[in-house]
Amino acid sequence: MTIHAFLRWGIAWCALALITACADEGAANVDPELARLASRAGAVTIVRDDFGVPHIYAKTDADAVFGLLYAQAEDDFPRVERNYYWAIGRLAEAEGESALFSDLRARLYMSTDQAKAAYAKAPPWLQALCDAFADGLNYYLATHPEVTPKVLTRFEPWMPMFFFEGSIGGDIEQIPLDGIRAFYGEKRSVELAVVEQAREPKLGYEQHLGSNGFAIAGERTRSGNAMLLINPHTSLYFRGEVHVVSEEGLNAYGAVTWGQFFVYQGFNEHTGWMHTSTGVDFMDEFVEEVIEGPDGELMYRYGDELRPVEVSEVTLKYKDGNGMSERTFPRYRTHHGPVTHMLDGKWVATRINWDPVTALEQSYVRSKKTGLDGFNDMMDLRTNSSNNTVYADSQGNIAYYHGNFIPKRDTQFDFSKPVDGSNPATDWLGLHSVDEIVTVTNPANGWLQNCNSTPFTAAGEYSPKQKDYPVYMAPDAENFRGIHAQRVLKEATDLTLDGLLDLAYDSYLPGFEGLIPGLIEAYDAEGSSYPELAEAIDVLRGWDLRVSADSVPMSLAYFYGMQFREDGENPQGLRRMALINYFAEASSYQERLAVFETAIERLTSDFGQWDTSWGEINRFQRLSGDINLAFDDEKPSLPVGLASGDWGALASYRAVRRDTKRLYGVSGNSFVAVVEFGDKVRAKSILAGGQSGDPDSPHFYDQAQPYIDREFKDVAFYREDVEARAVRRYHPGEG
Repeated sequence: MTIHAFLRWGIAWCALALITACADEGAANVDPELARLASRAGAVTIVRDDFGVPHIYAKTDADAVFGLLYAQAEDDFPRVERNYYWAIGRLAEAEGESALFSDLRARLYMSTDQAKAAYAKAPPWLQALCDAFADGLNYYLATHPEVTPKVLTRFEPWMPMFFFEGSIGGDIEQIPLDGIRAFYGEKRSVELAVVEQAREPKLGYEQHLGSNGFAIAGERTRSGNAMLLINPHTSLYFRGEVHVVSEEGLNAYGAVTWGQFFVYQGFNEHTGWMHTSTGVDFMDEFVEEVIEGPDGELMYRYGDELRPVEVSEVTLKYKDGNGMSERTFPRYRTHHGPVTHMLDGKWVATRINWDPVTALEQSYVRSKKTGLDGFNDMMDLRTNSSNNTVYADSQGNIAYYHGNFIPKRDTQFDFSKPVDGSNPATDWLGLHSVDEIVTVTNPANGWLQNCNSTPFTAAGEYSPKQKDYPVYMAPDAENFRGIHAQRVLKEATDLTLDGLLDLAYDSYLPGFEGLIPGLIEAYDAEGSSYPELAEAIDVLRGWDLRVSADSVPMSLAYFYGMQFREDGENPQGLRRMALINYFAEASSYQERLAVFETAIERLTSDFGQWDTSWGEINRFQRLSGDINLAFDDEKPSLPVGLASGDWGALASYRAVRRDTKRLYGVSGNSFVAVVEFGDKVRAKSILAGGQSGDPDSPHFYDQAQPYIDREFKDVAFYREDVEARAVRRYHPGEG
């Protein structure tokens, strides 16, 4: 046992002794901080249901947050801790020198002193939640001496100021590390094309992330109540499932990003919210004209004046063998934001949304809203920058918001590229109000959808019109999932929760509508040179473009499509759906046949025969609770009849190879829920794998087969339902 663990063991013993009573002489020696935490724990009840979902009950919101963070740490402390040492700029202390520029990126936008100042200026109610966040995690560590943190042996209430929105990486992760490394580490420029490429996902055999949200009005449901599909496509174990309740009006159920004290995607009794990643242009790069002043100070030009560049330093630690080393970096900032890279010898400052107090406030109060008016008031805080929002409520309203934080700009400039920071006309002109952004409320068609796609098809023919909005407000392209969603929703009537799941899991793959007929056309025209492909082509001729575990044509189509992305010509520099359509329509017959030949060879080499069913290739495996997953073809795994959203699969399952022949799921459908709002809320949910990150827990793998079989569990929302399914009731620190 380490010294730290031994000390925490002693503290934990004292805490538990305090909880159980003891007014003897030894109680006077109990650490007062630990005594305070133990007393607080007594005001919180955690009920674990039959799937391990924690239902946290407390009198106050703050005590509920205390219990929520304690429960999250029980389920997956390594992910909770990692999210914070990444967010606050201490990743290199765990992962070594290569992570220094991730840490520097975090500290360019906010120092720990600035985070403490942000916490100090937060309203008292928000400070109380931040205090509870820290208390819950610190009490977990105090009562679990066997847990050895990698970096954070104590959590502080200012830490949520770094991690305030809830999305996968927040805005800051869209700033390429290559540019920061080049400027601060090597004092060199990067090319614009390199920066842009760093923001784009790789093609080849990799696949991409995304999310789906559907809102259905009562006219299309059997009950006459509105419904919501919550379908984030994240890393499979990126979020836990929670239910948190207080006597101050909090009663939220859904997915929480590990370590955050608000339900990110979920519902309460009256409202539901689903976020999809947005394509809104909410960050800009300003090329600065920097010169040396008469006294050697750095200045930058802004209109007719010269302003001083803010210069400071930050010292970062990094793991170095068995010890720690340090490296000090300068930090440069203009009024546009921190300098993040250099283009063609000129410094570039990147401005993003950075209002942590308001953003954290918005993230939390969202979960307590009880109707559309209140939800719109929350949206008017305008700090949720990286997300679209799909909404439904118990009054029958459905709504869609494309983005939220959208700076106003002078449209004479192209803000999709770096702009001249010396020209005051390029400055942001405030924020667009909610009624100015792309929104849809209660459309006549009775449904709304977003699948990381253009908002101009969100409600079919009742969608907003592109001509009515500036380009930067909605540059999002259509994608195959968006096309698929519109098709299934147009025909939707008499929906139940199970019927909504049928739509959400519709197995058709529109991404192959052009690719496969195009391949068959090429074979019929010039296939005489490829007689070995005849049998495989015949299998594809009869395919209905639906995915299932026993489908051989799905295997052929996948290998063909992915091989085309790896080897196919792309003379126009197209991306995603446009590139797949180009392969289908504009590539030569010879190229199509050559790519298919290579795909067949690869399939045969990897699996011994080309006619291999999709379920033999596409697998679910969870061998450990490690954040960076490893897979093994020799160990047990389960066949999965889902496909990547790249091909228009609504129920997305992104699978990869990692020194394996088979594909193993890493992202896509993770937490999924369908919700019906009426006199009482009803919901069904599923979580990939299970609630716990501990392989020894019964809830590490208990939802794996139901996840594959689409056997959703009924959500226990009301207290009587929770108690009926309760497996364990306890206060934090017990057991």
